[in-house]
Amino acid sequence: MCSIAVIGLGAMGRPIARNLLKAGHDVVVWNRSAAHAERLVAAGARRAASVMEAMRSPVVFSILSDDRAVTETFIDSGVLSRVPAGTVHVNLATVSADLARRVGAAHAESGVGYVAAPVFGRVPVAEAGALNILAAGEDGLIDRVQPFFDVIGSRTWRLGDRPEQANVVKILGNYLIACAIQSLGEAVSLAEGAGVDSKQFVELLSSTLFPGAVYAGYGSMIAERTYQPAGFTTALGRKDLHLALDAATGHDVPLPVGELLRTVFDQAIADGRGADDWAVIAEQQPR
Repeated sequence: MCSIAVIGLGAMGRPIARNLLKAGHDVVVWNRSAAHAERLVAAGARRAASVMEAMRSPVVFSILSDDRAVTETFIDSGVLSRVPAGTVHVNLATVSADLARRVGAAHAESGVGYVAAPVFGRVPVAEAGALNILAAGEDGLIDRVQPFFDVIGSRTWRLGDRPEQANVVKILGNYLIACAIQSLGEAVSLAEGAGVDSKQFVELLSSTLFPGAVYAGYGSMIAERTYQPAGFTTALGRKDLHLALDAATGHDVPLPVGELLRTVFDQAIADGRGADDWAVIAEQQPR
């Protein structure tokens, strides 16, 4: 039995921690809202009283919401200077490439191992332990945490030795999903205008030209206009879109579709759709 901490018990953190428990690991949990830890503690996890206590585990997984939460928890708090030697921190969150570089440097300065490992997969995929893990960092560190990755994921993609490489790939993956949602919304609207059954149209596309979870899942949501419960909110989608646009600016690569999506997401948020699934952007008509 190995000891591992999980920091951040949101929609994704909870099933990740639960699967580690089911695999027989000694799991320590911490969350800013203590109530989210209760069911995990009842299932056998140990509650940490603070981030520092959680960081005493030899391996720490964290999955926080955004750059600000990661910065406050691991950089501004000064916690890294007090972490025991040999600790490996695996950051599963989707953060900017700039922050990935900054956090990686801060860990190196404090002698703490750091692996960036954002994931592809919504909550049901996390519950099934079938996430795709996008890992970047030192090979030896990834080797060390691979047994934990094998519990929560179906495959680990090693993308380089610099943490920001994994985060860029995750950002681009989410950017392409947003592009697909936008184009699906346009196509469904036109199909409906021509009198075509939208559900059959989506089934045709996802069974022939575009098989896979994105067209099938989001296409069905768009055709049925069902955006609750949200697997991934519009507010989070806008955050990730802006990460992609920022990365593009940093590499002097234009993203013209991304600029259109910026307008679409901003309209959706202004219209009060921030808590809906981000597939709701299909309802927006750029103005």
